[in-house]
Amino acid sequence: MSLETKYVVKIYQSPKPHKVPKIVSAELKGGASPKLISKMKKEAVDCPVVKAEVNFMVCFACPSFIRRVSGEVHCAGVTPPPKEWLL
Repeated sequence: MSLETKYVVKIYQSPKPHKVPKIVSAELKGGASPKLISKMKKEAVDCPVVKAEVNFMVCFACPSFIRRVSGEVHCAGVTPPPKEWLL
């Protein structure tokens, strides 16, 4: 199924890193380098689906995530991340 971009959201450096659930960290460890994971923990987005600031790692693992391009996230805006991911 091809998802269409509904939202384009800017990624920014968070002044204070958010906590990331262990489920999300474990899910990304197999596919991303430790250096990239460390960088993603310090980034955040204002999620239009949840209507709150969310750590980028949660956004990256979200079912609505399509792609990251030039400091922006393309989001389908269909399915929010699971509630246990949002701390």
